[in-house]
Amino acid sequence: MKQITSIDIGRTRYADAWDLQGKLFDMRRERRTGDMLLYTEHNHVYTIGKGGDQNHLLATKSELEEGGVDVFQIDRGGDITYHGPGQIVGYPIIDLQEYRTDLHWYLRSLEDVVIRAIREYGLEGGREDGMTGVWVGGEKIAAIGVKVSRWITMHGFALNVNTDLSKFGRIIPCGIFHKGVTSMERMLGRRVEMSDVHDSLDKAFESVFGRPVTRHNTSVLKQLLESNELEKA
Repeated sequence: MKQITSIDIGRTRYADAWDLQGKLFDMRRERRTGDMLLYTEHNHVYTIGKGGDQNHLLATKSELEEGGVDVFQIDRGGDITYHGPGQIVGYPIIDLQEYRTDLHWYLRSLEDVVIRAIREYGLEGGREDGMTGVWVGGEKIAAIGVKVSRWITMHGFALNVNTDLSKFGRIIPCGIFHKGVTSMERMLGRRVEMSDVHDSLDKAFESVFGRPVTRHNTSVLKQLLESNELEKA
């Protein structure tokens, strides 16, 4: 049975993770690798989707420079969001032709993954009409924004675990004016072990997508990229 390879790539600069996604996206499209699920924590960054509004970034240039916060206009759907330490960002790079060629189904499936994962902590996540993402108590705990080309996926979801929520105060998250943002730490009143949440997400991804999710370390990723470079040489 085909599997999904899950790898935690650790703390990354957004630009480096975006470049890595691009390489793996090309390899998946060319059938040189199987489905993958990358986890990372980014350094402080605001990303603006292709439908995003620059006016939803409230921070000044000097604020961004002083806080060491990068800004990227990127090729996913959605508006502006924040990524940073304490937040798990999941990047599934999968071929939807092997599941279901339906973007709406895929977005709802990513929401289901997060809802099932946080339920293990006693948190009841849900949806808000007309909005993408996962909400707890009327506040957003996970954002979702994807790119799909030839049914291969990029980008994914961002789950606030122990995230510094003050960073959301300098944007209008996802262009939503009237809703707040929360985290697992805030809802539970305690810090949450990131590796445990990875395990819960893997388990939920396996359940929703119906394939075994196998955890590997970054050496597997390194070997994959090196073999790809040799093939191209």
